[in-house]
Amino acid sequence: MTDSAFATDDFIRSRIADWLRDLGSVRRLAPKTLEAYSRDIGQFMSFLAGHMGGPVSLAALKDLRGADIRAFMAQRRSESLGSRSLARVLSALKSFFGFLEREGTLATEALNVIRTPKIGRSLPKALTVIEAKQTIATTDEMEDIPWVAARDMAVISLCYGAGLRISEALALTSGDLEAATLRVTGKGGKVRMVPLIAPVRQSIETYLGLAPFKLWPDDKLFRGVKGGVLSPRLIQKRMEQLRSALGLPPSATPHALRHSFATHLLGRGGDLRAIQELLGHASLSSTQIYTAVDTERLLESYAAAHPRG
Repeated sequence: MTDSAFATDDFIRSRIADWLRDLGSVRRLAPKTLEAYSRDIGQFMSFLAGHMGGPVSLAALKDLRGADIRAFMAQRRSESLGSRSLARVLSALKSFFGFLEREGTLATEALNVIRTPKIGRSLPKALTVIEAKQTIATTDEMEDIPWVAARDMAVISLCYGAGLRISEALALTSGDLEAATLRVTGKGGKVRMVPLIAPVRQSIETYLGLAPFKLWPDDKLFRGVKGGVLSPRLIQKRMEQLRSALGLPPSATPHALRHSFATHLLGRGGDLRAIQELLGHASLSSTQIYTAVDTERLLESYAAAHPRG
């Protein structure tokens, strides 16, 4: 497939550029989402251009039918694209055509007859409390350089002890660290305050005390050995070493520690709304999945321990 730069005329190309700018600056979509949407719309335009034998124009989009979109979705599925990715593709198309309609450029009913692919909701794979504690406690045994070991322990502690995404932990600056709280910038630039429990704060202070770099308030907190911003891949590799050392399943990733944070809080009677705020979820439905995780663990324990299990 060619991309949209060759599959569309100048007018449609400019509308795509305006739409992507709107998503980034006004709607503040994450860079990876913008990249995916740009790729999705480019592949759609390339598909249409292949059928028409030339660049896609406004007139061609006005003649768009539901059958055209179904054919495109069928092609993408034939390329082994899963339901979740297909749903994102459809979301990108709806966003673009919704933008054209708001602009007064084009209105189409073609997308209204397309159903969103059904997505099976998978449960997060949480570690047990013992596994999570062992993961953190064993981190400093994986590295001979004291400050690097302290750094990795601090990052992993933030994932489990504060429920941070790895990207959120690595985006922290010295200025985000306060006495008892942490200022976290999540998806879409949304800022939330997260309580900083004593063990997590101590792990950060240990790292700062050992780090060989001078950090100013606006500097990223976690650094690589050459002084640059720490790559998430290094923390992922550290988790791979920990999985091997502790015999943990492949699902034991930095993000699984965030899942474990939420699941363990809920299991100890944590309020669902409070957990939503701590995780930075935009809607409660995203957090409610952890009730299913907790119920699943309860049933597993019941089946294992009950005399008739």
